[in-house]
Amino acid sequence: MDIKIATTFLPHTDPEESVTFYRDVLGFEVRMDVGGGTMRWITVGPAGQPDTAIVLCPPFADPGITEDERRTISEMMAKGTYATIVLSTPDLDAVFEKIVAGGAEVVQEPTDQPYGVRDCAFRDPAGNHVRINQQA
Repeated sequence: MDIKIATTFLPHTDPEESVTFYRDVLGFEVRMDVGGGTMRWITVGPAGQPDTAIVLCPPFADPGITEDERRTISEMMAKGTYATIVLSTPDLDAVFEKIVAGGAEVVQEPTDQPYGVRDCAFRDPAGNHVRINQQA
């Protein structure tokens, strides 16, 4: 089989803050921006990788979400346990410094993990857990 990841979705709580983080701090391209206000779906992706995208989306757009589910999602987003994305880079230390300079909330500084990965972690403006691995 020939399968690859094309798109993943991450919730946003403030579309402008999310665009600023993914575009200005991580250096991703904004490829599409539809909707309005807080009901915006914004597609971003790494430059030079047109087949890979992240859609930043409103977490409560589905009309079938109950108030209990809405509350649970909000609580999990606030704790950083609702959504995670793992990225990679050839120069983890340089990327870490750039992201720190961009004001992101640091969860973990660059660390050599016992399972063989060197990585760091941040939270994006919506609370999503963003891990970045050093490419081998």
